[in-house]
Amino acid sequence: MDKKITCFYLLSALLLQSGFISAGVKLSVDPQTQLKGWKLNQAELELELIQRLPDQTRGFFLARGFSSAVADDIANACVFQTIVRNKGSEVQGRPISISLKSWRIEHEGKLQPLKLKEDWNRQWSDLDVKPSAQLAFRWATFPTEQTFYPVGDYNWGMISFGLAPGKVFDLNLQWKIDNQTYRATIKNIQCTQDN
Repeated sequence: MDKKITCFYLLSALLLQSGFISAGVKLSVDPQTQLKGWKLNQAELELELIQRLPDQTRGFFLARGFSSAVADDIANACVFQTIVRNKGSEVQGRPISISLKSWRIEHEGKLQPLKLKEDWNRQWSDLDVKPSAQLAFRWATFPTEQTFYPVGDYNWGMISFGLAPGKVFDLNLQWKIDNQTYRATIKNIQCTQDN
């Protein structure tokens, strides 16, 4: 077996035993970029969070008409690429509803909400961010509320956690299936550093 793969499995086992990652969560590291990803599979939900470098986010929004100051604010707010998928089967699958309004970040012993796309939009005037750039932002960011249907319905987009580069946090999330609320925590998620 490849030494990198063996080391990855050993590291994952140690982190799980020590409480650094949660049960049902797989930690991955992209061999080329060294960016980390956290994937949760629980109760028909698959959630993947992938680190984004602040420079990636900064460049993305600069290319869509944002000023350097606003693009820098977004880039330094701990942005992750997020993918959500309904893993339910055609026969037994059920819709999954998510509201990012109910998710909480646990950082330095305090709970706080995510910085949602609506929060960003409230702080911008049309003079700060052109309407065309605001539209690009809405399309690039993960929906605040969405329902995912069985047999692989999915979506992806950026989520801003509102923390400074390099910070580590736990994410308390929840979702609903048939009016039943499910909860999970992903521990020790790390915002990338800004180089």
